[in-house]
Amino acid sequence: MRRWLTNVWRLGLKEVRSLGADPALVILVIYVFTLAVYSVATGAKLEVSNAAVAYVDFDRSQLTARIVDSILPPEFKTPEEIGANEVDRAMDEARYGFVLSFPPDFEEDVLKGEVPEVQLNVDATAMSQAGNGAAFLQQIILNEVGKAVSGTDDPAGLPIDFVVTQLFNPNMDSVRFTAVMQVINNVTILAVLLTGAALIREREHGTIEHLLVMPVTPSEIMVAKIWANGLVILVAAFLSLTVVVETFIGVPVAGSKLLFVAGSALYLVSVTGLGILIATFTSSMPQFGLLALPILIMMNLLSGSATPMESMPVVLQNVMQLAPSTHFVAFAQAVLYRDAGMETVWPQLLVMAGLGAGFFLIALRRFRDTMASLR
Repeated sequence: MRRWLTNVWRLGLKEVRSLGADPALVILVIYVFTLAVYSVATGAKLEVSNAAVAYVDFDRSQLTARIVDSILPPEFKTPEEIGANEVDRAMDEARYGFVLSFPPDFEEDVLKGEVPEVQLNVDATAMSQAGNGAAFLQQIILNEVGKAVSGTDDPAGLPIDFVVTQLFNPNMDSVRFTAVMQVINNVTILAVLLTGAALIREREHGTIEHLLVMPVTPSEIMVAKIWANGLVILVAAFLSLTVVVETFIGVPVAGSKLLFVAGSALYLVSVTGLGILIATFTSSMPQFGLLALPILIMMNLLSGSATPMESMPVVLQNVMQLAPSTHFVAFAQAVLYRDAGMETVWPQLLVMAGLGAGFFLIALRRFRDTMASLR
């Protein structure tokens, strides 16, 4: 056992040195956990921001003026008045995302207790902004109409006080979600790529023959690749959370980063094993990339990091329970967003341990067969 551990340690150090000597992989690791996280988190926002609004006012009443004045930044730009004959052209040219049209006698009909219609034209090619922006504008109109009907600054509504509380993300800022999820997704991507590339690099450089004549076993080679590349990813992910996410982007991490690192180490056993398993079916990096790409896309898109698991078909939800990424995302969200402790996330850790052992054994068997065929 002592010799096995010694061999794993020395082979792992060799892997770290090999990775450090490959400029392309070093640049990839740095980019994925720095610029990629920052650009995706700050560049792709899901909430309404600076949406262009126009309006057609056939009423020109005090009520329509109050509604227009209530459409404020940063969600919307200052509304612009246009003519009715300009609406179609303006929407076709994408000058405005929303165009409101107030009918004649709008305020008079409201005060009479009638139900006039306000037309809202929405450019639905910008999907996330279209849905959220239409809901915001509807709420603004209802609030101002309620105030006009009640004659006070409190809108008339239901005889209850409906209070909405957003937990863990009070301002519902998509940056808080995207930044952390990008780090989590990049852990999966790099775990597969680095370990697979490490095995293929051995073949391309001819060093696999050196390993075959050395007194080392396939399990020692595989475990060495897993701990060496996994350590690099863990350090990079920890620094990304601390420096990029918390310091530069300004997203607070609620839970224990040490617990996150411990869970990530458990998760890396399975995904690094998956990377080695994929590499055994290929003989070059282009082949490995083509085979790994659809697997990584499926793991990232269907793991719950992009959309909630509950929004997927039940059959697909059940199938994705076999993917370690699903449980890792649930674990990471609980720890980093909701400050969950071991008493909460131990089921995810237990499942990741079981799946990790399964993936490791399958990859080890395939790796042994591959090594035997090369002798």
